[in-house]
Amino acid sequence: MGSVFQIIGPIMVGPSSSHTAGAVRLGLASRAIAGGQPRSARILLHGSFAQTYRGHGTDVALVAGLLGMTPDDERIPDSMKWAAEAGLEVHIEPADLGDVHPNTAKMELTTASGSIVEVTGSSVGGGAIVITRIGKFDVAFTGENHALIVAYTDQPGVIARITSLLATEDVNIATMNVSREARHGTALAIIQLDQAASPELTAVLSRMNGIRSTISLPPLAVS
Repeated sequence: MGSVFQIIGPIMVGPSSSHTAGAVRLGLASRAIAGGQPRSARILLHGSFAQTYRGHGTDVALVAGLLGMTPDDERIPDSMKWAAEAGLEVHIEPADLGDVHPNTAKMELTTASGSIVEVTGSSVGGGAIVITRIGKFDVAFTGENHALIVAYTDQPGVIARITSLLATEDVNIATMNVSREARHGTALAIIQLDQAASPELTAVLSRMNGIRSTISLPPLAVS
């Protein structure tokens, strides 16, 4: 049975939970994965998103999320204005992203340091989302839990060391999704947690042999 949130939908600025509230959360997730507000964003809209984004406010909702707004923020309809004031350059265009959910967006984000972060995700109903791709990696990240996103060199023992470290703080793993570029190449782990990992634990994890980067994410706002 679905949660009350799934049945009645999120508290939000309308008109659509999928096209507006879910889009805000996609923007929030992409912002978090990029490590903060990007300098510029190229947003590719697929399927239903591409066909109806102006009428449903999907474009302004995605940008609002990139600015850190939550689905109930009254500033969402004016997010393009706020983006211009914040120095966030935005380009939006329809695209065919292949065999994906019709409410899918791909965000190509330029960070403050000039690096490019690509995030693809879908709004799957009732304000819920799934991030399906980060860079070259297929993932499955809903944003409902605390999470660690860990990039590392694919080699024996890395995942065991990560999970052992989490166990030392009694941090329980809800789900783990691991994807790798190639054997012994770069791999990515999305570890969803029942509670937050401490900053100290995250710092120790970042210094472990084989770890390339670590991002700690709080649950995404749903109301």
